[in-house]
Amino acid sequence: MTGSEESPSFRLAYVPGVTPAKWVRIWNERLPDVPLTLVQVPAAEAPGVLRAGEADVGLVRLPVDRTFFSAIPLYTETTVVVVPKDHLITAADEVTVADLAEEVLFHPLDDVFDWDRPPGEPAFERPATTEDAIELVAANVGLLVVPQSLARLHHRKDLTYRPVTDAPQSSVALSWPEEATTDLVEDFIGIVRGRTVNSTRGRGKPAAPAPEQKRKRAESGSARQKPAAKSTGRTPRARAAGAKQTPRQGKPRRRS
Repeated sequence: MTGSEESPSFRLAYVPGVTPAKWVRIWNERLPDVPLTLVQVPAAEAPGVLRAGEADVGLVRLPVDRTFFSAIPLYTETTVVVVPKDHLITAADEVTVADLAEEVLFHPLDDVFDWDRPPGEPAFERPATTEDAIELVAANVGLLVVPQSLARLHHRKDLTYRPVTDAPQSSVALSWPEEATTDLVEDFIGIVRGRTVNSTRGRGKPAAPAPEQKRKRAESGSARQKPAAKSTGRTPRARAAGAKQTPRQGKPRRRS
C-alpha cells in the first residue's frame, strides 16, 4: 500500500432503539484491520444520510425507497403504549386501540408510525421528539404509543408500558444504496445474516489448498487405504482348481 492510499473503513448508521452491538463485535473479530464507525441518526434522516454517502449501510425503519435502496428486513417490533405506573391500563396485560379512544395520546414529530389517524384524543401540541413526549407522559399529561425498543430506550422508573395488539408495527431492516454494494457491505450482510467466517455464501469462495496441503492430503488418504491381500504365488485358476479338488475326510473303504 502506498502512502497516498487511504486505509479501509466502514460506517454503520443506526436509528434510535436499534442495538447494533452484537454485529459490531463480530465485525471487529473478523475484520480487525477495518475500523467500524457508528453513526446514530434520527429515523426520518437515515435515508438522507445513506443517499449522501455519509454511511455505508444503515439499520433503519421501513419503509425505504426500494427504487434506490436495497433492504434486508430483520425483525418487526411489538407496539406498546407508555403509561404512568399508577394508570388504570396497567391492570391489563395488553390493550387495543379502542381501549385508548378516550385517552390523550401524543403524536411527536419524529413518530415512526404511519397512522391514517392517530388514536385517542389529540394532545394540545405535538412534541418535537419521542423523548419530549416521554417527559409529558411522566407528567401525567397523556400517553404515548411507540415501538417497544423506544419504550426501553427512554425507560423511567415512574413509567411502564403495555402491548397494543392491533396498532401499526415498525420493522427494522439493513439498508444501503443498491449501486454502492461494496465488498465490505457484503461482509456486513454476511454478519447480519449469521453466516460463519468460512461460509461459501460470502463474497468469495474459500481459497484452493496449497500444493503442500494437497500432497499431505494425498499421503494421508493413501495411509488409510486397506493393505493388499498377501499373495500365495498361485494363479486364480489354480486356486479355484485347488478348492474344487480338496480331498474328502474320513476312513478309507476296504476292498472285498
